[in-house]
Amino acid sequence: MANYVTEEGLRKLQQELEQLTTVERPKISQQIAEARDKGDLSENAEYDAAREAQGLLELRIAKLQQTIIDSRIIDESKLDNSVVQILSKVTIRNIKMNKTMQYTLVAETEADFKSGKISINTPIAKGLIGKKVGDVAEIQLPAGKTSFEIVEISR
Repeated sequence: MANYVTEEGLRKLQQELEQLTTVERPKISQQIAEARDKGDLSENAEYDAAREAQGLLELRIAKLQQTIIDSRIIDESKLDNSVVQILSKVTIRNIKMNKTMQYTLVAETEADFKSGKISINTPIAKGLIGKKVGDVAEIQLPAGKTSFEIVEISR
């Protein structure tokens, strides 16, 4: 399954992978060696903890490598601003509360709610995809069904 990312998003994934393989992996290997040097491995909690941390790290590295392999860079210049899609900056108004919010729809790996970037896989984003300015999206949220009006779509 393709993972659509911006060039910046791909660069961040590659930097994280580099950090894990060149810094974290050797650090855990050193911890395992130190724990092993302490003797009996059958009752060595430090050794067990370091081995478990190594397993989790290797799992993260493998997942990141696959994500990078599956990544497809999005050419933002070819995106249409008339409908909501990935990388759209959407201003929506909660009709019931008359509250306006702005989100940028991004790939899962680039989501950062604090900076207004929500994953394309969230219920809100899924409900907004394909809508145009003036459309109303009925979105099922944990608090119940909510209506959002599309106020503006930009980049």
